[in-house]
Amino acid sequence: MKHQITLLTEQLTAAERTLERLDITRATMLELAAEDGIEPPEPLPPGYREVLAAFEQAGHGLRAKGICEILGIGTEPRHTESVRAKLKRLVDRDIPTEPEPGLFAHVQPTPATPEPDST
Repeated sequence: MKHQITLLTEQLTAAERTLERLDITRATMLELAAEDGIEPPEPLPPGYREVLAAFEQAGHGLRAKGICEILGIGTEPRHTESVRAKLKRLVDRDIPTEPEPGLFAHVQPTPATPEPDST
C-alpha cells in the first residue's frame, strides 16, 4: 500500500510538472503572438490539456486507450471514444498528428536552422 502511495505521488508530481511546462509554453506563445501582431489561438477546452500532457509523459505516439490508461480514467468504450473524439479535434487544430488510423503523435517542433552567413 505504501509503495502505491509513493508511486501515485510520483506520478502526480510528474503530471503537475508537465502542466506547469504547458502553462509556461502557452504564456510564451501568447507573448510571441502579441509581439508579432498575431491573434492568439483560442485556449483549449477542459480535458484537452490533460490529453496533451499524456503525450508529453509518454514521449511517443499513443492510441486513445493508452491515453486513457495514462490519465487513469478507465478504458471502457465510452472513455476511449471520448478521448478519441478529443484527439480528432486536436488533429484538426494541427496539434497532434494521426500518422496511421488510431495512432496519434505529438507534433515535434522543427529546430530552427541558422541562416547562412552572407559575408
